[in-house]
Amino acid sequence: MNAIDPQLNILTNRCTDLYTLPPTTITTTTSSSSSSSSPPSITYADMASWIRPVEEILDHSFKNKTLLEEALTHSSFISESRKSYQRLEFIGDAALGLAFSNHVYLIYPDLDPGQLSLLRAANISTEKLARVAVRHGLYRFLRHNAASLRNKIKDFVDAVSMEDDMVVYGGSIKAPKILADIVESVAAAIYVDVNFDLQKLWVNSSLVVLYLKTFRRLLEPIITLEDLQQQPQPVTMLFELCQKQGKQVDIKHWRNGAKNIASVYVDGAFVASGSSEQKEIAKLNAAKQALLKLSKSIPTNIGMLGYSLGLNGSFEIEGAKQKLHELCCKKKWPKATYSTEKDEGPAHDKKYVSSVQIATVDGVFYMEGDEKSRVKDAENSAASFLIRALQESNYL
Repeated sequence: MNAIDPQLNILTNRCTDLYTLPPTTITTTTSSSSSSSSPPSITYADMASWIRPVEEILDHSFKNKTLLEEALTHSSFISESRKSYQRLEFIGDAALGLAFSNHVYLIYPDLDPGQLSLLRAANISTEKLARVAVRHGLYRFLRHNAASLRNKIKDFVDAVSMEDDMVVYGGSIKAPKILADIVESVAAAIYVDVNFDLQKLWVNSSLVVLYLKTFRRLLEPIITLEDLQQQPQPVTMLFELCQKQGKQVDIKHWRNGAKNIASVYVDGAFVASGSSEQKEIAKLNAAKQALLKLSKSIPTNIGMLGYSLGLNGSFEIEGAKQKLHELCCKKKWPKATYSTEKDEGPAHDKKYVSSVQIATVDGVFYMEGDEKSRVKDAENSAASFLIRALQESNYL
């Protein structure tokens, strides 16, 4: 049985393998003259048997079955007679956004536009919609020929199966965008199939008494204002918390080999860091750790965090480039290499951003600096950030 939804296997008559369709579900046929690399064709009868379980999940019987076929077809699976979901995803994004905007506008008559926007964003985010695809089993019906995609989806499905509570802002693994895309494309397929009737997309009006939802049901549980208050966005909360205390927050990203590391600084002082293979998850993890530490000192003792390693609240280290060079010599590391990542503006108002990287026995460290008006200053900024990163990682 499916650990995510025990009734899913009964509802859809699918196999217990989370990652493959049963061999008998889709019968493929290829002509002798066709290329071996071409996606296999699907007869209408087989397509109908494949579509029926999806219609049961969606609680919608399609008048135009090919819309659903298109909605669940990745670009790696297309042919001259087969379209991908991309056009439907385009319209589904807008349709879901408008449908949910109408919903929160009616449900929360006293909320201001900012709060309404937060509710809408949380409920139709990539993280939320990708979990809809997993929890309702829609990901099983995605047709593609990309092995890397299969692995990403499998890892995400495993991660979601371990979640106990509602995840509002990212879990242990970043949601594959393709899963959110197919939810939007399926929403568009319904929207087009009901002749662009937004009400029928959101609520199945033929069942007036019970109001069995079409897409609203799939999105449940709907993230409420109370949920957002209990699980505020960590990065937003961190900035708001420090802003109230007149403190400046900076989050700097760097890499150690394949790992992304985000470091949080308050008034130039290192507070916490988080890591992940995905940059955004690393940022969320760092913000969460920073909030845990700051909660012990804010609002009365945040000044206690103002240790600065002699930097006086600034990230800049005077002569950082030379100091980094001396450090590499002392550690017997290769010479640091600098690159110009940004070179913009007219001659009288140039803006530069430089990066620096050094190789160590534990991997390659990479850091970008702040925007500066001179290359020399941009390189010094990058060196300053890298020195700080090495300090917090106990390399110095």
